[in-house]
Amino acid sequence: MTANDTSYEGFTEDERAAMKEHAKEMKASARRGAKADTEPDVLAKIAEMEDADRVLAERVHALVKENAPGLTAKLWYGMPAYARNGKVVCHFQSAAKFKSRYATLGFSDQAALDEDTLWPTSYALTTLTPATEERIAALLKQAAG
Repeated sequence: MTANDTSYEGFTEDERAAMKEHAKEMKASARRGAKADTEPDVLAKIAEMEDADRVLAERVHALVKENAPGLTAKLWYGMPAYARNGKVVCHFQSAAKFKSRYATLGFSDQAALDEDTLWPTSYALTTLTPATEERIAALLKQAAG
């Protein structure tokens, strides 16, 4: 490294906290077994969120259940996530999680969203309008394949 390069400072406190949450989730999952119902854990995590994030997360959760019923709710790095065969397809990240100005709805490489050679894998959420919910519903249906 040269004097002008920035040095690696390591993971942020928020990133370390997310990794610790993920380790706890994996241990809990191993104890309960793969077929355990993890939706109550997701609903409890949503209930802990700040008001604006909670409202968005509750509605996203409902949209997933309505439009991608084959996905299973689970926690992923302390975030509500939705998986197919144990692999995360999409997740909700609250704005407070990493002190961001907006929440996001993210999709993994397991989501069937491929479109030509470029497509978005996450979307900023500030409020949910009927048009936004319609778009999310279409994305969820496509992602769930």
